[in-house]
Amino acid sequence: MKREIYKHKANKADLRNDLDRDIESFLAKGGQIVNVEAGETALESRVAPLRTPIFNEPRTSRTPLDDVVATLDERRKAQSRRLPKRGLKPQPKKRVIYDDFGEAVRTVWSED
Repeated sequence: MKREIYKHKANKADLRNDLDRDIESFLAKGGQIVNVEAGETALESRVAPLRTPIFNEPRTSRTPLDDVVATLDERRKAQSRRLPKRGLKPQPKKRVIYDDFGEAVRTVWSED
């Protein structure tokens, strides 16, 4: 039987060690870490609020798809015109025959 070797899942200590190693290599290459005061923003102008970039651009023209929609509607109508398939044949049902006093005499299978 083959034994499969699973990849070791990193835990928090491993992630911290990796992050510390990355920071040390960044500093060794001449990088600098700048402290930022709490509540300070990275925006140059603190007066204007951020604008959503989605709605800043002018509206683009859309490709008309009227012919595609028409063909889809025709296909849908053609499918609805098909005759429905006949259901299953009626299965025989078990019926109980009672005598004049309401006691079961026998059972019969009937098609209706």
